[in-house]
Amino acid sequence: MAYEDAYKDCEWMDFETLESFMVDALKGEGVPDEDARIAAEVLITSDKRGIDSHGIGRLKPIYIDRMVAGTQNPITKIDIVKETETTAVLDGNNGLGHVIAKKANQMAIDKAKEYGLGMTAVRNSTHYGIAGYYVLEAVKAGCIGISGTNARPSIAPTFGVENMLGTNPLVFGCPTDEEFPFVLDCATSVSQRGKIEVYGRAGKELPPGWVIGEDGKTRTDTKQILVDLTKGKAALAPLGGLGEETAGFKGYGYATVVEILSSALQDGNIQKMLNGFDENGNKIPIMLGHFFIAIDIEHFLGIDLFKKIAGTICRNLRNSRLAPGEEKIYTAGEKEYIAWQYRKEHGCPIPKVLRDQMVELRDRYNLNYKFNWDK
Repeated sequence: MAYEDAYKDCEWMDFETLESFMVDALKGEGVPDEDARIAAEVLITSDKRGIDSHGIGRLKPIYIDRMVAGTQNPITKIDIVKETETTAVLDGNNGLGHVIAKKANQMAIDKAKEYGLGMTAVRNSTHYGIAGYYVLEAVKAGCIGISGTNARPSIAPTFGVENMLGTNPLVFGCPTDEEFPFVLDCATSVSQRGKIEVYGRAGKELPPGWVIGEDGKTRTDTKQILVDLTKGKAALAPLGGLGEETAGFKGYGYATVVEILSSALQDGNIQKMLNGFDENGNKIPIMLGHFFIAIDIEHFLGIDLFKKIAGTICRNLRNSRLAPGEEKIYTAGEKEYIAWQYRKEHGCPIPKVLRDQMVELRDRYNLNYKFNWDK
């Protein structure tokens, strides 16, 4: 990817300063220091990996604005509803999703290290950032990590036009003997709201097939789509696309799997309960559910053997025959690794809309930052 061309209208900012700014902005809204650092770590991980839809771009509109509106608590109180040797159910009490998820994920990892497998289920949480962060934490501990979360309804079921399921990512990560782990981190829709927001900030129309309107036809008008997704007047296509010809029923099915695992084990909210509005149109908390599974590899035949086989599988795939006109085959997690190799030298790209948001937050909380785009 030619980053210089893709981000030619952006200013570049070093990650240390960017992460520090996010911590201070969150603290300005009443988030405790430790919790602000956890949230900023999750967000900066997304930016480092080139996933611009879930990093600094969501600091203000998804987290701070919701705390300002009173629909999300800046102070996170986590209750353990039930716990066994290998499982736990947690209640996040509408706190910061990153903080809740980090604790639940670590509990699953700790249980896996002792018993081989661990799983936790969470209710009454909020948006927890990039799902891949949590499986990466499992990988660091020598585990296979699996996670998922439900979200505001945005996906229409196959043959439908009503948004009933969230983008509901189903995420898997494992170590390999290569420089980067295998990490599959993607929504169960063709695209997801965060990527549409990126298109919106760039003033670009969406590709056909991402979004379906109430008339059953595909839509590309990005700005209005972002409004209509919230109002239920537009819906995302499930992974595989619209209808059955390109197997959209598979994405629809997997989105339903995530919805069940994010709600039924923990008695959490489902589907339209996650709209974020009451019957009078007033904003209300979006109480999400998550799940985390950790599998300790040493409880099987050893991590070195596992890494070698997993790495061999990935290398075999990348070394297989190319389609005409193509230059390279990738495996999951590789493009994110490549993005980091570039960004660790150049920093994070900040488009104008995010620069304006950062200035607004700096001035609101009287933060002592001088940005390189200041005049």
